[in-house]
Amino acid sequence: MADRRGLKVIGFIFATFTIAVMLVTTVVVAKSYADGGVSTLASLDSR
Repeated sequence: MADRRGLKVIGFIFATFTIAVMLVTTVVVAKSYADGGVSTLASLDSR
């Protein structure tokens, strides 16, 4: 059986990785949105 301290360390590593991925994704999407890269309505209107 795994000890609790080891599970806490692994959980902390996974949590840190998850938060890092969420932050990077948020920054990329926000930058794309600010630059006008996300323009689904504008592309629909131009047809």
